[in-house]
Amino acid sequence: MNKLLSILIFALLPGLALAHGEHDGAMGHAGDPAKVSTTIEVVMSDNMRFAPDEIKVKAGDTIRFNVKNAGQIPHEMVIGSMSELKGHAEEMRKMPGLQHAEPNMIGLKPGQHGSIVWKFDKPGTVDFACLVPGHMEAGMKGKVEVD
Repeated sequence: MNKLLSILIFALLPGLALAHGEHDGAMGHAGDPAKVSTTIEVVMSDNMRFAPDEIKVKAGDTIRFNVKNAGQIPHEMVIGSMSELKGHAEEMRKMPGLQHAEPNMIGLKPGQHGSIVWKFDKPGTVDFACLVPGHMEAGMKGKVEVD
């Protein structure tokens, strides 16, 4: 049974990766680490919150999000539109433990830290959330206001 599950997951991964990588362009794209204009510290915790959960940046800025999991359970930060985040969250519920590596997301075990470098191209609101099953629903989400 485990072999069948592995085959199924590997068969679906390219489609999932494509779906995660497809964005409407309004939210931006992976940034060049050599062109970071601002670094923002983000802490994820087991109270199902990000600190901060409201972030303001300027259009055209490349932001390095230094993300730390201060909790005792895994968390992740995923940047996207709310419809993308909800779709990804649904996939995570279907395949718990799914590992992914897209430039708009980072998953961290307890005590780990890492970073996302993202360039915000246009003014508007961009969402972020933890898509570990149940976490976004418990309130683990935030917004980036791009002026």
